[in-house]
Amino acid sequence: MFAKRMMICLGLCLISLLSIASVQAANPQPNVVLVLLDNTGWGDFGPYGGGELRGAPSPNIDKLATQGLTLLNFNTEPQCTPSRSALMTGRFAIRSGNQAVPIGVPYYGLIPWEETVAELLKKVGYATAIFGKWHLGKTQGRFPTDQGFDQWYGLPDSSGDAVRYSDWMNQFTTRADMDDSLPKDALPWILQAKAGEKPVPVKKFDLEAKRLIDGDLTRMTVDYIHEQAKKSKPFFAYVPLTAMHYPTQPHPDFAGKSGNGIYTDMLMQTDHYVGEIIKAIKDAGIEENTLFIFTADNGPETAGNGNGQYTGWTGPWAGSYYTALEGGLRVPFIAKWPGKIPEGSRNNEIVHLVDIFSTIVDVAGAEIPQDRLIDGKNMIPFFTGNTDKSPREGFPVFVASDLYAVKWRNWKAHFIWQDNKYSPKLVYSSVAKVVNLIQDPREERQAVEPMNDWIQYPGIGIVVDYKRSQALQANIPKGAPDNFVPAPLKVR
Repeated sequence: MFAKRMMICLGLCLISLLSIASVQAANPQPNVVLVLLDNTGWGDFGPYGGGELRGAPSPNIDKLATQGLTLLNFNTEPQCTPSRSALMTGRFAIRSGNQAVPIGVPYYGLIPWEETVAELLKKVGYATAIFGKWHLGKTQGRFPTDQGFDQWYGLPDSSGDAVRYSDWMNQFTTRADMDDSLPKDALPWILQAKAGEKPVPVKKFDLEAKRLIDGDLTRMTVDYIHEQAKKSKPFFAYVPLTAMHYPTQPHPDFAGKSGNGIYTDMLMQTDHYVGEIIKAIKDAGIEENTLFIFTADNGPETAGNGNGQYTGWTGPWAGSYYTALEGGLRVPFIAKWPGKIPEGSRNNEIVHLVDIFSTIVDVAGAEIPQDRLIDGKNMIPFFTGNTDKSPREGFPVFVASDLYAVKWRNWKAHFIWQDNKYSPKLVYSSVAKVVNLIQDPREERQAVEPMNDWIQYPGIGIVVDYKRSQALQANIPKGAPDNFVPAPLKVR
């Protein structure tokens, strides 16, 4: 009798285990490929009114939009480093002490206490790689391979203007803002690293390297996708390209291709590279189980900023990066996940870059850290069409350490106004400028009396909630050392 009961028990246990295995097989952890552009206009590509109208057809990105979800109201932080900080941590950049692009400082970026999306995915079995621009630290302990990535090839810092002045920069023999273990040449370097190892300098990042690097990053990503597809574990590939950051220097294969200037050449180049990555996912046979995200870190650069080049097109929105205007905050966003995200869907609901952190963590089956303030919201029910409403209604807009505005639904209250990063600030000391983004996308007119309760409470409530959250856990100070650990999160 005992033996019979044991056989029945073992049989039931086996059925249970097989059922669990069947569910896991039906819902495997998806691969995640995230392509992040740099300083790109909301309206640059076809799904947003650009493409052929812009003088740069974008057939691959146009097709991507028919296969997934296109967000019309996807928002970022207004600068490069803050956006990348928000993406990696799910926290508004001001919480992590990364609220501004570091200029000429040796010590910045994510402190080791921060947990990146890559670190969380590694905990649940993901392989992780980054091919491209990091811009979240260039000292040992703050490179991407210190923050959860198994491997990295790319730039520790900005992909910007220094490369234009290579002859002038080479007059200097050293620079003071690089890690002691790296070359002290005046020009930046492309680095390569594996987790647990110090980054190795590969080559100087000069104008020639700027022309070639996005092609190199794309090829590396394609190779990585094919390699990982042969393995049993899921992977996360983060691909922060250097386009469209000035100086816009298209690859020789694309120079002159658009016939409409070097910026549109680079738009066509980028569309091609995005197409190559999408093709690799399909050719590797993993399309059905891969979440592909295409977006940018912030809006385009300021027109006439001295670089002598055209910049991104913001469509109906005014402003550029470094401002709280929609042209600096709204960027393209398209997500594809066959069988999960409805094809050809479009939506004007608000989503913020911090939400991508929480969304990726959820689909991977990882855990959101409970010992810190997380601003990101899980967008999977919204992305998959289970609800037509985003869980986010708004967010505060910080430019560096200053609260410039608060956005709520189709309204925005400006406390500090700045047309572009070179223009003077206009501080509204007593009455905010409130704009209706549907009726006035260029944010030119005072729409309502700001003290009206119906706009004041939900909008200002976002600011109040943020300030209350600081009492639960203070922001990490800018320039905090590696050993800095915030005070424990207080119970709400």
